[in-house]
Amino acid sequence: MITMSAAFRKTPAVLLPSKSELTQISDDLRLKCSEEEIDGFREYFKGTMDVYQRISEIPEPQLPVKYPRTPGHKETKDNSWYWRCDIKGADIGKLAGKTIGVKDNVAVAGVPMMNGNKQLEGYTPEFDATIVTRMLDAGGRIVGKTTCEDLCLSGTSWTSSNGPIPNPYSPTRAAGGSSSGSASLVARGEIDMAIGADQGGSIRIPCSWCGIVGFKPTFGLIPYTGAVPIEMTVDHLGPMTRTVADCALLLEVLAGYDDGTDPRQPPDITVPPYSTLLTKGVEGKRVGILTEGFNGVDVGVSKCVKDASYRLREAGAVVEEVSIPLHTDGFAIWLPISYGAYNMMIKGNGNGENWKGHYCTSMQEALARGYNLRPHDFSLPCKMLAVSCEYMVRNYQNKFYAKAQNLNRLLTQAYDQALQTYDVLVMPTLPCTAMELPTTDTPVLETLRLTFGMMKNTAPFNATGHPALTVNAGSCEGLPVGIMFVGRSFDDLMVLRMAHAFEQIRDQPPKKTCNK
Repeated sequence: MITMSAAFRKTPAVLLPSKSELTQISDDLRLKCSEEEIDGFREYFKGTMDVYQRISEIPEPQLPVKYPRTPGHKETKDNSWYWRCDIKGADIGKLAGKTIGVKDNVAVAGVPMMNGNKQLEGYTPEFDATIVTRMLDAGGRIVGKTTCEDLCLSGTSWTSSNGPIPNPYSPTRAAGGSSSGSASLVARGEIDMAIGADQGGSIRIPCSWCGIVGFKPTFGLIPYTGAVPIEMTVDHLGPMTRTVADCALLLEVLAGYDDGTDPRQPPDITVPPYSTLLTKGVEGKRVGILTEGFNGVDVGVSKCVKDASYRLREAGAVVEEVSIPLHTDGFAIWLPISYGAYNMMIKGNGNGENWKGHYCTSMQEALARGYNLRPHDFSLPCKMLAVSCEYMVRNYQNKFYAKAQNLNRLLTQAYDQALQTYDVLVMPTLPCTAMELPTTDTPVLETLRLTFGMMKNTAPFNATGHPALTVNAGSCEGLPVGIMFVGRSFDDLMVLRMAHAFEQIRDQPPKKTCNK
């Protein structure tokens, strides 16, 4: 007979290490621990096990799930979708009547996600990312998870486990990445708006190549809580839409402090009514055409963007050229910082450590299982990141990451100094129109160039955190060309106003102006 007072055996949260395991660790770390020290460590660890047991038993706080939904179904006819669902938010709100696609690195409770990655496939989060709740509270209707590139590590659109995503204007060319599905679906009118994530240009690249609006707002303006990160200091979420007006409206819903769950955010964020202030005009505002932003840019793209920049004079803006020499090194400064992705996303299983906020533990567990079981399933760019970063860690530790973060202060100061004179800076979003999708015959080196060779103007502003928006400037040989507007940190409204002003005059015949 079993009494109610009987104690049941518990599965320990952490197993006691053997002496041989601790000795091997000591040898690997070159600590030369004595046998007595190993015995002492093992005995001391028995007390630590009780702590881990207690931690495993205390319920942790969860991100809320406020609206009912069903799991939906996997999309089989359009690679731009990973998963289809239909989640209706509040009956009224700023996004009422808007259909929204959510990039598949952002958690939607009860809906499978894979972040473009075979190892994560089969994981279903039990929580909504903060921005998902905000969109639903505003009356938005989420109709699916959009395909993204493998771990979001690609500027082109062939690495997703879901398959390649062609450019809407040319099926042999890339839609751009890593928010590839979001851009394709918005450009084709399948949805009204979408969410993207941007660590080196992953919103602006596909939006430029697909001819739509994409905004990487000021670092920290939108909470990242509930999304798979790449590197803590360059992570951004942002809107992807067909018009600047819709972009401003969605940003208004997404932006704002998240009560300390995301350490990327300062607590004193204010969110102006972007959508209603959009039309105030730009009379007398100063636009600096960044000369270094045109270095290495295709002739046709360069002419399209420069002509578009000067048309802002028709809206009453003062347009001049400005030089920021350090911009030429912007990509080089960003690159070692972006390699922090290895520690956070791969070795840290999507969370890393040493930051305060909300950790998505179920997502971390799913990533850990996938990475450990099938690391060979990484895409070519992910394999290159792992090999390159492990080499740098073993031979140089974090030397170049640290120096690049120091140099990033100089880069930030250089842009800030120019932005004391100019309200926005403009340049081509990308150096070329949409690149060809690689084939099985494309050599590895050329494939990597096609994957990362377009980020010279986008990546620097991930490092510095300045708001940067791309809008279609026109076309070159039938393919869209993006113009990028960059503003002062947390002056996202001015970036939107300038882009909106350009959008209004873009399709009108040029007018003669006397603005010099």
